[in-house]
Amino acid sequence: MAYFQCHNFNNQYQCSLSFSQFRAKKAIRCEERGYLGLDGRKRLRILIAGGGVGGLVLALAARKRGYDVKVFERDLSAVRGEGQHRGPIQLLSSALAVLESIDEDVTKRIVEAGCVTGNRINGLADGLSGEWFTKFDLFTPAVTRGLPVTQVICRIALQNILVSAVGKDIVNNNSKVVDFVDDSNKVRVILEDGRQYEGDVLVGADGIWSKVRSKLFGAQPAHYSNYTCYSGLTNFVPPYIDTVGYRVFLGSNQYFVAIDVGSGKMQWYAFHKQAPMNGDSPGKKERLLELFGSWCSNVVTLISETTEDMILQRDIYDRDMIYSWGNGRVTLLGDAAHPMQPNLGQGGCMAIEVTNIGMITSPL
Repeated sequence: MAYFQCHNFNNQYQCSLSFSQFRAKKAIRCEERGYLGLDGRKRLRILIAGGGVGGLVLALAARKRGYDVKVFERDLSAVRGEGQHRGPIQLLSSALAVLESIDEDVTKRIVEAGCVTGNRINGLADGLSGEWFTKFDLFTPAVTRGLPVTQVICRIALQNILVSAVGKDIVNNNSKVVDFVDDSNKVRVILEDGRQYEGDVLVGADGIWSKVRSKLFGAQPAHYSNYTCYSGLTNFVPPYIDTVGYRVFLGSNQYFVAIDVGSGKMQWYAFHKQAPMNGDSPGKKERLLELFGSWCSNVVTLISETTEDMILQRDIYDRDMIYSWGNGRVTLLGDAAHPMQPNLGQGGCMAIEVTNIGMITSPL
């Protein structure tokens, strides 16, 4: 069966997908026939539900290993996050190292398009006084181990690079997976418009609201985290831009994250413990100045310098831990398997690290 293989090296967990027990078998596909390589040999076909960061990186890694891949995405324009100029994702050294091991040229393009933050001060501070609680040295551990330095990158820029590398002919847009059938010899996905595709393995990388997860383990409600998140992007360059990369301001039942995203812009997130709001609402800036108005000037200035139309709000949901991510020919990846709240880019970074299929030991 398809399964996740995890190893612990010096307390650092590395996980990989293993498809080593599968071989492409003779089957008639619903949309096309056969999955042949250029050499005429049958290739194992991996179907991926979801064209977010995890799904695309898995597709890239699988292609590099010689697998036949099909990615199905509901809407490539609705990037995981908050649109073209919102929601940059932080790529930690560990995730960049995995990307580098998969494709050095693609990683180089990603690094060139991003903004390095790991070479500056990063850490936690008091929301009221602005004084540092603790600082993280992200630079020295990376450099001494020969790893890329932590950076942030616009999600759409990252997605465009990955789609281009995977191949637009492989990434099927407007193709939402709503169901699947696993008959032990093959797996068939069913799209929202009725189209069906067959393959050898299905990976559900379709996020916290995963249809694949619901079919695999039964529908279970997501739980509200008790926090809502406001996010904003501002054309403002603070005086500390050259020394501080990522800073989290902490307070009672609320916290505020500020990060340099390059090109003279600052991204921030404001989290507040409250009942769910069930959708974006007007007056967000005024509400934020009420919540954070007594905090240090670093926080208040960023909110004040952000226009109302560049502030979004969404409630944060989570799911209970599950101890198995797959069954038969179907498994899960990223938020579909282990949803992460938006902290330190861990959702995207963990999805990237799990796609490291370099530990597959058996040949195709």
